[in-house]
Amino acid sequence: MVPHIPTRVLLVALPVCAVALMGVLWTTSPEAHTTRKTTADATTDRPPESEPELVPYSADDLQAIIDAAAALEPLSSLLIWHRDSLLVEQYFNGMTANRAANVKSVSKSIVGLLVGIAIEDGVIDSVDQPIVDLLPGYAGTLGGSATDAAVKRSITVRDLLTMQSGLESTSSSNYGAWVGSSDWVRDALRRPVECTPGTCWGYSTGTTHVLGVIVAQRTGRSLRDYASDRLFGPLGIPVRAWDRDPQGNYLGGNNMSFRPAELIRLGRLLLDGGEVDGRRLVSSDWLDVSWRRYARSPYNGNGYGFHWWNRPMRGEHVVFAWGYGGQFLYIVPRLDLTVVVTSTLANRRTRGHNWRVHELLEDEILPVVRRRHLQ
Repeated sequence: MVPHIPTRVLLVALPVCAVALMGVLWTTSPEAHTTRKTTADATTDRPPESEPELVPYSADDLQAIIDAAAALEPLSSLLIWHRDSLLVEQYFNGMTANRAANVKSVSKSIVGLLVGIAIEDGVIDSVDQPIVDLLPGYAGTLGGSATDAAVKRSITVRDLLTMQSGLESTSSSNYGAWVGSSDWVRDALRRPVECTPGTCWGYSTGTTHVLGVIVAQRTGRSLRDYASDRLFGPLGIPVRAWDRDPQGNYLGGNNMSFRPAELIRLGRLLLDGGEVDGRRLVSSDWLDVSWRRYARSPYNGNGYGFHWWNRPMRGEHVVFAWGYGGQFLYIVPRLDLTVVVTSTLANRRTRGHNWRVHELLEDEILPVVRRRHLQ
């Protein structure tokens, strides 16, 4: 059965006769929100623009998006927020608004934000600080030849943030051995050197975990407590169960859980330049540098910033956090748009699913949002 438009999609507060004549749909959030920024965003490398005149969304446009989403079998949720409005909140495959989803490697992008907050707090000097200075307990256990050890001592926070450490990955076929080791940080740093840091790209959950441990050691707090105090708490997002390594460090880079609406809340924070209710949580400058492209994945062609993916879609600079199995938090800065997609991990028939989710955004959602701005 074709799913209905969510009950949270409401008629705009226009005169009733006008609504009846136009069939106009407008949406409001179920909760109040702070002042929004304009659609021109400094992180897109585009000049500021005047506020465009708006045209309304139609029920048919939104239903077409929902129908396209429903056709993606593993999808469990689709939420679309544009400007001040929740356009779509739809759940599939038994998912509900109150259930939290394991968003897998979306967690990496959140750790990237926490690194920026730690730098803003002054506990990490800069992205160019060598990581051995921040992890003195591991400086003597880097492994490999003297040449390799020297290379490892040159690895910086920037190299970790851009997944260009030069070390063998701990992900994919190496993931099991890494999480089975007695010390996840030591195992990640003792991996063989495959290239000069900063010159080649290699996706690795161990890399993000090292960053999380750096944040914890430099702040003198657990990653969980720091994240709750400096990011999740002010957004009203609870911190749920969180894996830990053998040393008790919370896992950076995987298995965080959120309700989809909580990810929308995070996306709105980032679209507002890192500020909520007059409180600065994330530096807008940090978002600027995080959303740039420093490397490109040889496997999927996507760009990679400071733990955020990016790719052009319909002429827009689209930034996204991405987790295994089809978990996405999309940010489209110029359009003041954020989209959340979660997918069921129980359904393993996901071959090509990630690209079909990209196509849902590019071919269904973006054209509708862009049409709303008069050309």
